[in-house]
Amino acid sequence: MSAIDIGIPEAERLKIAEGLKKLLADTYTLYLQTHNFHWNVTGPQFRELHLMFEEQYNELALAVDEIAERIRSLDVVAPGTYKQFAQLSSIPEVDDIPSGTAMVDILTSGHEQIVKTCRQVLKLSQGADDESTTSLASDRMRVHEKTAWMLRALNK
Repeated sequence: MSAIDIGIPEAERLKIAEGLKKLLADTYTLYLQTHNFHWNVTGPQFRELHLMFEEQYNELALAVDEIAERIRSLDVVAPGTYKQFAQLSSIPEVDDIPSGTAMVDILTSGHEQIVKTCRQVLKLSQGADDESTTSLASDRMRVHEKTAWMLRALNK
């Protein structure tokens, strides 16, 4: 296989991939939390939250693949184990089953954390003139900002 030559110096390409690994880990962790909450939500908002969480984890599942494939297109191996994700992720795991209201708060924080991770990736990709990663991070940031807003609106 020939060496990668896409116009991004190797050092910058590797830094961008490291940032994307963190974004992938955060996204996968939030996917797991959202899916867990979908399965285990109870209470007066059950139906609304159950359906909303399903929409959200489906969107996150697609995002995980897109982020991992961008890492691979930079010629870096994408992380893919729970251990790797736990080491890379900025989103704390939840060990118990919180109330529906607490689930919404936890997921809001998770989406807001991913926005911050996207901002870090954006700085790296913009500095390297990596439009593909910049676009991906910008698109992901927009999705997470909107989702966090919708979740915050539930608990006002």
